[in-house]
Amino acid sequence: MPFRKLFLSRWSALLWAGGIIWTAVDTVGFAPDKAHRVNEAPGTFHDAAGEPVKAQDLALLASAMRND
Repeated sequence: MPFRKLFLSRWSALLWAGGIIWTAVDTVGFAPDKAHRVNEAPGTFHDAAGEPVKAQDLALLASAMRND
């Protein structure tokens, strides 16, 4: 679809923008609920899945980066 034609009508532009937002939310989703982290000690780190990171995992990562 040519963009010039798309933005001649406000409604078509609005529907197009809504589709972009819908795709972004469907692909990425919403932020996870942080209520379960309230009782944790400050300085507790979490991975991308929201699981707490253990010191063993950090040591393993550090040794892999140093090529030990």
